[in-house]
Amino acid sequence: MARHFRFDDGGRAEAGYRGKAGDCVVRAIAIATGRDYQEIYDLVNGAAVHERTGKRKRGKSDARTGVYKTSIKRVMKMLGWVWTPTMQIGSGCTVHLRAAELPAGRLVVSVSKHLTCVIDGVIYDTHDCSRRGTRCVYGYWQVPEVRRVRSLVVKDPPSQNEGGAPRPRFRSEIAPRRRTFLEWLFG
Repeated sequence: MARHFRFDDGGRAEAGYRGKAGDCVVRAIAIATGRDYQEIYDLVNGAAVHERTGKRKRGKSDARTGVYKTSIKRVMKMLGWVWTPTMQIGSGCTVHLRAAELPAGRLVVSVSKHLTCVIDGVIYDTHDCSRRGTRCVYGYWQVPEVRRVRSLVVKDPPSQNEGGAPRPRFRSEIAPRRRTFLEWLFG
């Protein structure tokens, strides 16, 4: 029988923190990335410095008490992870927090008011937040695949142009054409 949940505090106790906290963001990111809990804790608090407050956002994010989505997005992009949404407005729940509906690998999964780490279908958290496989997944962060695709511009071997310079072989070697004002405006 395969287990779908394993207890993991992300290194919170090892970092010297005690008691309960709303640190699911730090915990999930630390487990998924394999980095130290304190390093992620400081990274999240550093990202919260750039937040703005307003009528709906009374305070700024804090790694211990809760983090707004803007700071989560900033931290995950700094780490190089890619967001994959699984829900759109009006679509309803299409992906649930269970192994059969999530891709393999290390994921930081966003569910209602919570972030958790899923590694190869197993939830790593301080509690089983799957609601018996019925909890809806809003989206997940994952490490991008390292694949380089080169699209060739010229299929024959590169040769010399009239000016004596070699022909560009890849699209990245060609300077982009400037867009006209109308192309920029209606893009």
